[in-house]
Amino acid sequence: MISIIGCGNSNRSDDGVGVYVVRRLMKSQAIDCKVAAKEVRLFDAGTAGMEVMFQARGSSTLIIIDANQCGAEPGAIFEAPGEFLANVPEPAFNLHGFRWDHALYAGRKIFKEEFPQDVNVYLIEGENLGFGLELSDSVQKSADLVVAKIEARLGISPP
Repeated sequence: MISIIGCGNSNRSDDGVGVYVVRRLMKSQAIDCKVAAKEVRLFDAGTAGMEVMFQARGSSTLIIIDANQCGAEPGAIFEAPGEFLANVPEPAFNLHGFRWDHALYAGRKIFKEEFPQDVNVYLIEGENLGFGLELSDSVQKSADLVVAKIEARLGISPP
């Protein structure tokens, strides 16, 4: 099974790009058929990093999509294997700071062979991470490209 997880806060403009990608995929008729056949699981994780770990469990492949802010050109797409982005969580008294990169690390430690070994992460450079419900034009174009890349990986032709 392939799990595709979108992360981010859709109330903070471009930070919601991962959620946007997953929602676009959820509307895809072709993916609906694959979901019905239990080949693909789509999940909007929002800002709940711990959920990434539990939703990924039992999958053979995991794809994560999230916003990025490193000073690159807005809309730049970075694609990386999850093993390079897994990060040890800092000790804390709450789970608010537990992000998807922590989930990759902890999921492998906790679930071992039940956690996907094939993990791919798409990060899209945000232009505006302030309050708002819309993606900036550059980020939306890049998000649509990521949707097309994921559909191609799943063997789905665009309509």
